[in-house]
Amino acid sequence: MQLGRVTIRDRAVLAPMAGVTDLAYRRICADMGAAYTITEMVSSKAVEFGDKKTQELCVLDDKTRPAAIQLFGNEPHTMAFAAKKLLEHRPDAVDINMGCPVPKIAGQGSGSALMRNPKLCGKIVAAVKSAVNVPVTVKIRSGWDDDSVNAVEVACICADAGAAAICVHGRTKTQMYAGKADWDLIRQVKRAVSVPVIGNGDVTDAGSAVKMLEETGCDLVMIGRRALGNPWIFREINGALAEKTCILPPPSLEERLLLVRKHIGLLCSLKGENRGMREARKHVAWYLHGMKNAAGFRKRAGELCTLQDLDALLMDVYETNRNTESMEKPI
Repeated sequence: MQLGRVTIRDRAVLAPMAGVTDLAYRRICADMGAAYTITEMVSSKAVEFGDKKTQELCVLDDKTRPAAIQLFGNEPHTMAFAAKKLLEHRPDAVDINMGCPVPKIAGQGSGSALMRNPKLCGKIVAAVKSAVNVPVTVKIRSGWDDDSVNAVEVACICADAGAAAICVHGRTKTQMYAGKADWDLIRQVKRAVSVPVIGNGDVTDAGSAVKMLEETGCDLVMIGRRALGNPWIFREINGALAEKTCILPPPSLEERLLLVRKHIGLLCSLKGENRGMREARKHVAWYLHGMKNAAGFRKRAGELCTLQDLDALLMDVYETNRNTESMEKPI
């Protein structure tokens, strides 16, 4: 897929997830084949006020490119100001969040709440587009609820306002992350707009990724929750798309544990060991899913304080699981 001057060479991309897709995790997923990465969502108000922690969320590096910074907010002028300010990080695109369903965001009129005001969606896209010299993309949901499914309308308005690509999560705001994603709606959006469309929702493995591409005609598939503890999913999808008969085996125990150590080591090098290990706890728990004695190991993961603690845990995981004949795939 072409995004401005940037070519996205494969078709599986990493979804932005608050509290998850920091630089360390984006780098790990890119190493595993994620063709495009997006930062955690960034508050346009916080950028306007010069918040230092917010600036940290926007740091990009060449190992995760092509990469976008995702903004949220509901004021066109503030969104435009923030987008222009963030050009100092050299993003390949600016993504506008119109899909976050959590009350903290939607309750303030941002995220998925924007879909209740399609005209405002268009004004925000137009304002950001006029302020930056990189492509502007949007991430939307099906709609607010079952009585207001308007993804096609919002997608058309955003495309007309200058959006270079549309990502559609096939669930409404009220669904949150439950129920089945509506792939037919993604297909309708793809038919309605001339810009590339990214499909999101219920892509759980290589087979479902191939199926979404075939059924919806979308240009890329976006993976969020199924990449938690399982960055290998991008490699598997890329392999299946390159050769339909290619079914890659799940990673070995050794490969899984080595990647855990690499990920958390990188996290600590970027944020310091004290903070890094606190943030590592959830990631380690996700990586351990499906292993023998996983519940006990996840409890220990929740108490990690040092890299030495992690090394001891991983050694115990290895000793417990090395003779296990068959292991479940990661989540």
